Amino acid sequence: MTGKEERQAAALPGRIDRLGDRLARLSKTLPATDRLRGGLRQAALSAAGAAIAYLPTQALSLREGFWGAITAIAVVQNEWGAARGAGRDQFLGASIGGVVGVAVVLTVGQEFVSYLLAVVLAVIVCWLANVASASRLSAITATIILLVPHTGTPAHMLFSRVTEVGWGALVGVTLAWAATRLEKR
Repeated sequence: MTGKEERQAAALPGRIDRLGDRLARLSKTLPATDRLRGGLRQAALSAAGAAIAYLPTQALSLREGFWGAITAIAVVQNEWGAARGAGRDQFLGASIGGVVGVAVVLTVGQEFVSYLLAVVLAVIVCWLANVASASRLSAITATIILLVPHTGTPAHMLFSRVTEVGWGALVGVTLAWAATRLEKR
């Protein structure tokens, strides 16, 4: 890379942030009917995602199917690329936080200090794996593994959590993709 290319690459995140800020300001100037239309679309996608992600878990007798519904709502976005990134972050965050949480429980125990260690390790692992955007979700999953009362083993909780989140992410991303495809037609 030349010096000029390096300076341009370094300036890109700032430009993207400024562009995002401008876009947010512009969207606030839209007429109320356009904002309502966008809100109705997002509400319909969120409700559909929640239902599609939640109902099968009930048929399968999964006790915590609400995680799938929550994930689908978090992932469903008006833009396919944003939904794909959110889905990736949800799944990787749940997976990394779950594995770290279970590893901490099995090696150190389930004390408050263990919980704090799991949060720190989950965030660090995400950063080292170059998925810093999933670090908050990873810490949340470690919190769930170590602080939320549950029956069964920590490994079972990990499997359930990652399965439910993975299902919810898949539903959210698929809905966003389908909505984008339909809108283009």
